[in-house]
Amino acid sequence: MTTVVEVPQSFDDRSFETFAAGLAAAEGASRVLVDAHATEWASPFGLVGLLCAGRALGQRLGARPLLTVPSDTEVAHYWAHTGFFAQAESLYEIHGAVPRSRQAPESAVLLEITPVAVAGDVHRVVDRIQSRSAAILDAATGLDPKATMGFGMALSEACQNIVEHAGSGGWVAVHAYTWRRRLGRRVVVIAVGDAGVGFRHTLEATQAKRYGDRWSDATALEAALIHGISKYRDPGRGQGLRGIRMWAERWKGKLSIRSGTGRIVRVPDWDEDVPLADGLAPFPGAQLQLVVPGSVREER
Repeated sequence: MTTVVEVPQSFDDRSFETFAAGLAAAEGASRVLVDAHATEWASPFGLVGLLCAGRALGQRLGARPLLTVPSDTEVAHYWAHTGFFAQAESLYEIHGAVPRSRQAPESAVLLEITPVAVAGDVHRVVDRIQSRSAAILDAATGLDPKATMGFGMALSEACQNIVEHAGSGGWVAVHAYTWRRRLGRRVVVIAVGDAGVGFRHTLEATQAKRYGDRWSDATALEAALIHGISKYRDPGRGQGLRGIRMWAERWKGKLSIRSGTGRIVRVPDWDEDVPLADGLAPFPGAQLQLVVPGSVREER
């Protein structure tokens, strides 16, 4: 019997919790269908999350899970344009018409989903991600050039976290668009995710005793993001995520990280969210989202 996990109609970091709960409910299933036929929109975070789910399900089931293509042809074409299907074809058995993806010139609003692997020329991949993302940030937000340079370094740290901590590869996606519902302004949305071991497992050996009964996925995220704790004992290590948080604070961005059953958020004054959550539906690995708003001047 096939267990169906529905992808939300509008799939972003908030509706992701519904998807994670559905995935957790399918824990004992021998065959899983991830059903996206009714999905009308997905953020970079949603698309990267789908890839993480596909990898985790494949490892658990010993076979590729099924994935239905969105029935809305414009949505399906957009997913193809982002490079989603190119990454998903090795993780899912895809059902439905997958639009043919043509080699497009580099976009000023989109960095296609890019794998960051443990093996291979990681530095070359990260350098490309850094330069392309900085160009999108500059074109879409009108921020100070200092912000663009600092952002590139922050994103490089996030990618490096996948390589050093995840135990498996991951993906990066960047998209610029107008966020009318929440902010009414141009934003750049960056998503970085993996289906690896997660923050709690990474920090368990050095931090579990210190936190005692409080030790959880949420406190592991707090240790990493707020206190700069790393599994490495070398002085200066573990500052990557802290650097991303400080950059987000300076440029009024929103940073959120989900891992296991926990989620931590650096909430800017233009948004309302829960700073720290625990007891969420379990989801493998770690998923980071950074939302960078454009300057008010740029929107006029």
